[in-house]
Order: sequence, then C-alpha cells, then structure tokens
Amino acid sequence: MKITALNISDILIIEPKLFEDDRGIFFECFNLDFFRDATNLNVEFVQENHSISHKGVLRGLHYQLPPCTQGKLVRVIQGEVFDVALDMRRSSSTFGQHISQILSADNKKQIWIPEGFAHGFLTLSETSEILYKVTAPYSAKDEECIIWNDEFLKILWPLNSPVIISPKDTMGKCFQEAKHFD
Repeated sequence: MKITALNISDILIIEPKLFEDDRGIFFECFNLDFFRDATNLNVEFVQENHSISHKGVLRGLHYQLPPCTQGKLVRVIQGEVFDVALDMRRSSSTFGQHISQILSADNKKQIWIPEGFAHGFLTLSETSEILYKVTAPYSAKDEECIIWNDEFLKILWPLNSPVIISPKDTMGKCFQEAKHFD
C-alpha cells in the first residue's frame, strides 16, 4: 500500500498494491497493522457503512461533535464520486479549508478523514457505492451538517447534472455559524 499525505494535515490517500494477472486483480483493501504503522494512528473502527447513490446525489457535509466524533476511512467500490473533507478544527492552521479527491472503483483510492472534519461527496457516475469505516457509532443528537454550497468555502463541485439533496442536508448551516472543534 502507498500512503500520501495531502496539503491539509492528517488527511491521507491510501492506494493499495494491486496483484493483477489473467484471472483478474487481488488487493488488500485494509490491513490494520499496516495502517497503524504507516500513520502512527491507533484507530479502532467500530462500524462500517455502505452508501448507494444515483448520479447527482450530493451527501454532506456531515460531522459529529464530541463525544461521538468520527474518523472515516472511505472507499468507492462501484462508480465514481467527488469526495470533500472540510477542516472544522479551530486550532488547525488549515481551519476552514477543504480538500477534494476523485474516488472511484477504478482508481481504488481510499481517503482517511480524521476526527474534526466534515465530509461529503457528489456521485459523478450513474450510481456509486461507498464503503466507509468509522471510529465511533452514528449519533443523531451529535450530528451536524454544513450546507454544501456555502459561498465562504468555495468548494468547486463538478456539477454536470441537477443536484439531488436530502431535506436534512438542505437545512445545513453555513460554516461561520456552525459548531466547530476546539
């Protein structure tokens, strides 16, 4: 596996080593010992989620407040998404900044999004399936949402079709009014 740090601290791209022959492809999609050794993180995943979305579905930007903050290890197993992580940590030099990555079944990249970040994605293909491991269970009372199109954030979503958003996500707060991490 190859791990690449991005220009926002603590966000990592993980690319598996592929073993390919005339039968197909094999790869380890997760190895706890390798992950811990390569990142110096002692994470424990407690839940895995599976999200299926149609083209144009935009989910997020979601995060959970303490004591239920979540780190996420995200990968796409079918289709392609535009994935976004937004730094919500006031103490960070990249507070309020975001990164975006194309994750797909073809490129097999995973993104590690630590606690203290909001996360969202837009499905670019006809459908997408995403699996993501989390370090804390879902807690509705601790969940927060930043509105996806907040002008302050300047996220350049690749909008090639109408956007489909849940009623809950349309009620997201603007970044400056949202609860942040200290």
